[in-house]
Amino acid sequence: MPRATREDHLPVSPWIATPLLLVASNVLMTFAWYGHLKQPSWPMWLAVLISWGIAFFEYCLAVPANRIGYGTFTGQQLKVMQEVITLAVFAVFSVAFLGETIRWNFIAAGLCLVAAVVFIFLPVD
Repeated sequence: MPRATREDHLPVSPWIATPLLLVASNVLMTFAWYGHLKQPSWPMWLAVLISWGIAFFEYCLAVPANRIGYGTFTGQQLKVMQEVITLAVFAVFSVAFLGETIRWNFIAAGLCLVAAVVFIFLPVD
């Protein structure tokens, strides 16, 4: 009898589930790390406590994303994918929530990360 794999229990492909879970986890983590910047009057202990609370739910998405994705993707591919998603989520967050503008150097850094994705997904053989 064939052994069950992780994919046998998923309603969607790891090619879809992994990036979607990573995007959702990054939204939460971005708020955990940077959301308190809009509340400078909060005491540090409160900012840390709230950030930890948000980060718990981020981990509830990031850990399954990586476990689901590993095997379909290498650990290196998961990490590079994570970094590109992080930058994209932060770009939206910094404009929409922090009211900052996207400058040329942020775009250049993003393009370098996109190049990293291209390189990490190239066949090695």
